[in-house]
Amino acid sequence: MDSRSIPEPPHLITPPSLVAMADQRDSAFPAGCCLPKTSSMSLTGSVTGAHDFKVTGYSFLDGMGVGRYVSSSTFTVGGRDWAVRFYPDGATAACLGNPSAFLYYCSRETGVRARFTLTLLERDGKMSQATNSSMKHTFSPTSDNWGFIKFIEKSKLQGSPCLANDCLTIRCVLTVVKQSRTVDADTNSVVVPPSNLHQDFREMLNGGEGSDVSFNVDGQLFRAHRCVLAYRSPVFWAELFGPMRENVARCIVIDDMEPPIFEALLHFIYTDCLPDSCSDGKNAAMQHLLVAADRYGVERLRLMCESKLCEAIDVETVATTLVLAEQHQCLQLRRACTGFMASPNMLGPVMATDGFKHLVASCPLVMKEILDEVSRVWSDQSC
Repeated sequence: MDSRSIPEPPHLITPPSLVAMADQRDSAFPAGCCLPKTSSMSLTGSVTGAHDFKVTGYSFLDGMGVGRYVSSSTFTVGGRDWAVRFYPDGATAACLGNPSAFLYYCSRETGVRARFTLTLLERDGKMSQATNSSMKHTFSPTSDNWGFIKFIEKSKLQGSPCLANDCLTIRCVLTVVKQSRTVDADTNSVVVPPSNLHQDFREMLNGGEGSDVSFNVDGQLFRAHRCVLAYRSPVFWAELFGPMRENVARCIVIDDMEPPIFEALLHFIYTDCLPDSCSDGKNAAMQHLLVAADRYGVERLRLMCESKLCEAIDVETVATTLVLAEQHQCLQLRRACTGFMASPNMLGPVMATDGFKHLVASCPLVMKEILDEVSRVWSDQSC
């Protein structure tokens, strides 16, 4: 082997002029001196939302044909409009009869980046592991779509906890990526924590310090603060600070209400949110809480209960829920119940329930509205 040394390549030799410049630079900043510097960062934010799409009468949709679908209402996440479409027999022939599920983009902006899941919910509200994959896609203007050609096998769907009372619910959890922006790193280094006002008020309610009124609800005592109750409820205001306030005892007896419902009412009054015990949206608890909210004029809570009940409508509860909507003038809930009854092949199973008999006995006039809605739906289908 030739042992001659290899000369340094010309492009690695530092010209004397550059060496001199480096010496001048080093002499300008003595050892230990901090160089002036600036910094910046790229910020990429996102907005996440969820939408539950309840599909009723699945057995009647099975066999409707390849490429045919039922669609959710349009919902908004990240300032853009979206919808979920469910194809009971698949979107294309390649699905081999398995259902498909897609996220549809309904806005006009181009290049909208999103990440989403389409997941079946089980009876207890938990997300099924059978359909829990995440997808990414950059959406273009109206009607772009992306999703799962084979959402779930029909054989696995039948008899699964995802199919209850011939209904299934698809939950879409969607994250829309915002446009990136660059900021100077030092312009705002103060981290502001989220508000904890509701936590402080919850501790005030639970601790009872400073309470000046109590309530006896079926033998269970609840301590509270007059000012908080009065400013959150016009009924409590009239009772605690109105003309008859001198006759109000320090311990007020509450009739016709269960302790857990009154406790949930107080929790909302102090924190402006539902307690964890009501987060599952169970129909009976929501009905009682709606009655309590209406009784004390807590309008936001009444509307939240109305919204939860609209989402929980099924064959067994729709009639009793409609009675409740009629008694408390819940127009949106009433419309949702009549629409559910009027949907294809639903009126027959609903009429077989005990709740429907109670509906006919207590609200006979509402039957005309139901029949009018059934007639309208059937007329639209025949067109």
